[in-house]
Amino acid sequence: MLKKSAQPLSDRFDLAMLDLDGVVYIGASAVPGAPEHLRRARETGMHLAFVTNNASRPPARVAEHLTELGIDASPGDVVTSAQAAAHLLAGMLEPGAPVFLLGSAGLEESLVEEGLRPVRGLNDNPVAVVTGYDPELPWRRLMQGAVLIRNGVPWVASNTDGTVPTEYGLGPGHGVQVKMLADFSGVEPIVAGKPRRPLLDETVRRVGGERPLMVGDRLDTDIEGANGAGLDSLLVLTGVTGLADLADAGPELRPTYLSSDLGGLFVPHPAPESEGGWVVLNQWRARAAEGRLSVEGHGAVDDWWRVAVTAAWRHRDEQGHPLDVEGVTAPEAEGRQVR
Repeated sequence: MLKKSAQPLSDRFDLAMLDLDGVVYIGASAVPGAPEHLRRARETGMHLAFVTNNASRPPARVAEHLTELGIDASPGDVVTSAQAAAHLLAGMLEPGAPVFLLGSAGLEESLVEEGLRPVRGLNDNPVAVVTGYDPELPWRRLMQGAVLIRNGVPWVASNTDGTVPTEYGLGPGHGVQVKMLADFSGVEPIVAGKPRRPLLDETVRRVGGERPLMVGDRLDTDIEGANGAGLDSLLVLTGVTGLADLADAGPELRPTYLSSDLGGLFVPHPAPESEGGWVVLNQWRARAAEGRLSVEGHGAVDDWWRVAVTAAWRHRDEQGHPLDVEGVTAPEAEGRQVR
């Protein structure tokens, strides 16, 4: 269940590990209020790390995009699944070892940074395979990598994301390629990106901080990854997660805290309590009524979400299936409708 924090999260935690899409920006635009919230977080003394499963873009390019959006960021603030994958390989191989590259510039740069030698041909006698998203990847090279993996060469995948946003719509992500390679070879890769732990460990190693907080908008990558690593998390509702997703979330997908947006870093987080058959917080109360979520009252929108999800989780844990939330709508937050 949601935890209580009497302190603002910016006082409790000294490192905010921020997912990008849906948290900091959406497409080419910053999430409303995000630049101001992140500037304030730095002023409180928090370290900020911009953490992404995207292995194709080098950190410098990500930092440049953030700067264009009015967000203060340097390449050292950006941590990618490519860096986590390369660091894993560096711990497995000798310096200068040839690694067969099935990925783009971000992954190649990370291998070189770790003292490894990215190669694209079998004549270079690669001793490992690393894969990442690359829409320009030739089919012949993909086949060569598949044969290497099937023959027992170690394989590290940057991530297993099933989709990727494109200028012409949602497309197949690197996870589709990973599944194809795994089906062909009978081998499962070592995965560096969220929800696996290596990317979060790499973030702490690079950026610092003793009390990290994962901040994300996706349950199955950001929040599951934080729970798997034993870290607290803040779910912001500016991205893809809605009430139905939360109502169906098992314990491994549940955040420690939730907020409408990054402003949740600067406030205490109360936790709901039980009163009779109701879940109560301030002027809001919620319960399961004949298998359906019922929420009554008034007050802060984040308190509405807290009672709603707590009632939904209790029902799911007790009954083994999600509460019906169809047609249940959150109140508006700062002039906009939260999903």
